[in-house]
Amino acid sequence: MTTFIDTVAPRRIAIFRALQLGDLLCCIPALRALRAALPAAHVTLIGLPWARAFAARYATLIDAFEVFPGARGFPEQPEDESGLPAFIDAMRARRFDLAIQLHGSGGIANGLVARFGARALAGFSQPDETPPEGCFIAWPDDLPEPERYNALLTAMGIDARDAALSFPLTGADLDDYARLVARHGLHPERLVLVHPGAQLPSRRWPAERFAAVADELALEGWQIAVTGTAGEIELTAGVIGEMTQPARHLAGETSLGGLAALVSHARLVVCNDTGLSHVAAAMHTRSVVVASGSDTRRWAPLDHDRHRVLADWPACRPCMFRDCPYGHPCALNVGVAHVIDAARAQLERAAMPAFTALSRARRDEPRSHGGNPRC
Repeated sequence: MTTFIDTVAPRRIAIFRALQLGDLLCCIPALRALRAALPAAHVTLIGLPWARAFAARYATLIDAFEVFPGARGFPEQPEDESGLPAFIDAMRARRFDLAIQLHGSGGIANGLVARFGARALAGFSQPDETPPEGCFIAWPDDLPEPERYNALLTAMGIDARDAALSFPLTGADLDDYARLVARHGLHPERLVLVHPGAQLPSRRWPAERFAAVADELALEGWQIAVTGTAGEIELTAGVIGEMTQPARHLAGETSLGGLAALVSHARLVVCNDTGLSHVAAAMHTRSVVVASGSDTRRWAPLDHDRHRVLADWPACRPCMFRDCPYGHPCALNVGVAHVIDAARAQLERAAMPAFTALSRARRDEPRSHGGNPRC
């Protein structure tokens, strides 16, 4: 049977996905399948300015990168359309054979991609939408994020069954990691990363609760490092300030690749439902993810044994609020003890029998926690 991709036989392909780190990581399986099916095609990723370095990291899958300048209805950056006409002209001049809308469920994203002037289009459509002509499928709302994009490629006639995430490390990444280890005296065999940040405040578990979890694990012998971006230093410093036990403060000291290398060597990541949880999945490092607000059916890592997602489901969830207007019950209803238990279980599943025996012994010793809160 002749498939859509057979009919189009594209040599120049545009992929539109102007989103953040976790979003891009979740479409890597689809890009991997696309490259396997069309190894000679020239693939251009169209994304947010930050993603230029991301595209360069995946040079085996992505041949070129174009910055999406922004438009109304795309809130990931200022909705300024001043650069849009020149951008559309540049896209039309590229004479793409195929433009694939991997940005989301359809609607205005389909209208934008149709303006690229590609010979053929593919993407998703919403229930009340008449999509452009091409290969469009209904938005698969019941699938995890990586499998949604694989579903579209399957409809196009491409074998896209592998949904595993990946994050290739470079020599520079490993050098960054080695500098971190030397500068901060890190011990990867007992290292737990605590990452309290997330782009939206509504996605963040309280800092004092991260501190309480970190304290408990530190008392059991694990080395704690608190990570985050330079813009999250106030938040990460707040976690450190709430702790009674020592911790390494690494916020603002890691490149994305250096942080991924650090994750790959750590025993556990404790974080919110944010980009770092997808990095942990890509690096096959065990994690405990406190998921506030988001749709865990969509965003939870596919390996439910290696990655434990903790979530509460009040009636207002899932939400798209930047700041929760309801008192943040989805975060507050996930208790410290629950996260500690999940972290212990994940650490004990790791291949460290001698150290986990030591941590159990330390855990069972009587001790005082001082005034540290247990929320």
